[in-house]
Amino acid sequence: MPYWLLCLALLLTGCGETEKFPALPPGSVVLALGDSLTAGAGVTPEQAWPKLLAEKTGWQVINGGVSGNTSGDALARLPDLLDEHRPVLVILTLGGNDMLRNLQVQEIESNLAKMIVQCKAAGAQVVMLATPEPSLAGAVLRNLSAPEFYGRVAGSHQVPLVEDAIADVLSDPLLKGDQVHPNAAGHARLVANIFEALRDIGYAN
Repeated sequence: MPYWLLCLALLLTGCGETEKFPALPPGSVVLALGDSLTAGAGVTPEQAWPKLLAEKTGWQVINGGVSGNTSGDALARLPDLLDEHRPVLVILTLGGNDMLRNLQVQEIESNLAKMIVQCKAAGAQVVMLATPEPSLAGAVLRNLSAPEFYGRVAGSHQVPLVEDAIADVLSDPLLKGDQVHPNAAGHARLVANIFEALRDIGYAN
């Protein structure tokens, strides 16, 4: 069982509930906060997964991806984005550039945690998408995986974590435009993975 599902199951069991999160109706404002994986580096805006997610769900998905952003950069941008768009859901996809720059894990965890707290304070739910850890062996074996710090943050703050959606895409050379970015087919696979996870969580129908 994925880590976030285990956390969610424990939470719901403790509350005596078995229901999923409420589905978001069409027109709901969703903020996709991330780096180049969200911005859609190497593809057109129409091919990037936030746009494709909007088409699949009818939500108003704001592409808050900025290429090169670290978790600290996104943390600095977040208050203005929350004020401007007032999303009901924020999809956090950050940490990849932090790992590429060998930033301290504690710093990444702290930044992710602060973003979750800010989103919840603004009335938004949060889902985290884990970025796989850079690994030559994982790339060669087509078996990239997310580092453990995502699970720790998700568990501590009781938010769903989608561990394998990005790793599944970046483990397949046919779905990549370069070593770290999906091509158009990769974004199509990625949005399918994200949509399936959101449907399992309850947000998507």
